[in-house]
Amino acid sequence: MGLSTSRAGKRALLIVALSMCSITGGCKEGPWQLWNSYASRFIDSQGRVFDPNGDQRTTSEGQAYALFFSLADNDRPAFNRVLAWTEKNLASGDLSTHLPAWLWGKDKDGQWKILDANSASDADVWMAYTLLEAGRLWKSSGDTNLGRGMLALIASKEVVSLPGFGPMLVPGPAGFQLGSNWILNPSYLPIFLFERFAALDPAGPWQQIVLSIPKLLAQSSPHGYAMDWVEYVPGDGFYPMPKPSDANQNGPNAAGPGGSYDAIRVYLWAGMIDSHDPSRDLVLQAVPAMSGFLANHDVPREMVSEQGIPGEQDGPVGFSAAVMPYLRAYPDSSRAIARQMIRLSAQKDAASGLYGKDKAYYDQNLSLFATGFLDRRFWFGPGGELNVEWKRR
Repeated sequence: MGLSTSRAGKRALLIVALSMCSITGGCKEGPWQLWNSYASRFIDSQGRVFDPNGDQRTTSEGQAYALFFSLADNDRPAFNRVLAWTEKNLASGDLSTHLPAWLWGKDKDGQWKILDANSASDADVWMAYTLLEAGRLWKSSGDTNLGRGMLALIASKEVVSLPGFGPMLVPGPAGFQLGSNWILNPSYLPIFLFERFAALDPAGPWQQIVLSIPKLLAQSSPHGYAMDWVEYVPGDGFYPMPKPSDANQNGPNAAGPGGSYDAIRVYLWAGMIDSHDPSRDLVLQAVPAMSGFLANHDVPREMVSEQGIPGEQDGPVGFSAAVMPYLRAYPDSSRAIARQMIRLSAQKDAASGLYGKDKAYYDQNLSLFATGFLDRRFWFGPGGELNVEWKRR
């Protein structure tokens, strides 16, 4: 798809860039329409988040994101339902002693149950962070204690010391070591979460992880594009690798190493880092290529090869949402942002309030993060603390 080059086209893009509030779903003081639409479609009355296009299955990632969005919206009843279902069904009744299983659904015999008991650390760090911040914002010691319990479990079960590199979060307790090598996922590392952990648990491994995240991103992002999965070879560094056969991924299986449905979150998290956070420039410097690509192309591609070559297939609408905060961190990006906003607006279904022709679960999550952040419903401080608009009313 070519760029708009006419004077009228340029003017239209600039107008859209200046009207972010209306494009991203309404002014922040009103109801969060996208979250309400999401909850209506994807969360049942018990607090279980399910994917209609994924055999109605539930992941710990979906539960973690729903916890975060309900806190950002000051929706304590929804938060309580999601938390209660998660503890009961994924964590043997107690998140402070059991990390949640990552996959729950119907087995081949028709029984609804845990399908894979391994935990997923990306969900776990978001869940622990949300509980800790819920404890602070809602003055709830129960949430704080639960979050601290999860943090201790993550440190003991999902953090390893990579030889020659130092402590780092691995995707889960089991299945991510290949001999002396380790498998990692860069999208599991929103740096502001670990900055907050370091402040709340200074004796933990979190500050060392904070210092290592920009180095991991720089070493594992050939040609400046983030990769989905990478392998750490001690003494040699990080290399792109295909998706592990037992790993959770939202999009279709990749034919080989590259950046796609997982990596798109690296750009999203990078764009959310506070402008006064000293880690921000280091993270952005590690993955600059997507901003350069979108300066000359309409939308992100679904896949970028390990050689840094974007594919021909456009990414889904959620990809456009995910890169908007990231693009805003670069100068002279208003036209690139406007193109993503136009696409997002054009693919919003008026009846459901959701994005995309198939209203995919993952697209809505990416859009909730991006538009909620851009609308200043929530944002992260320079130490990773969560700020929410409802506390300022």
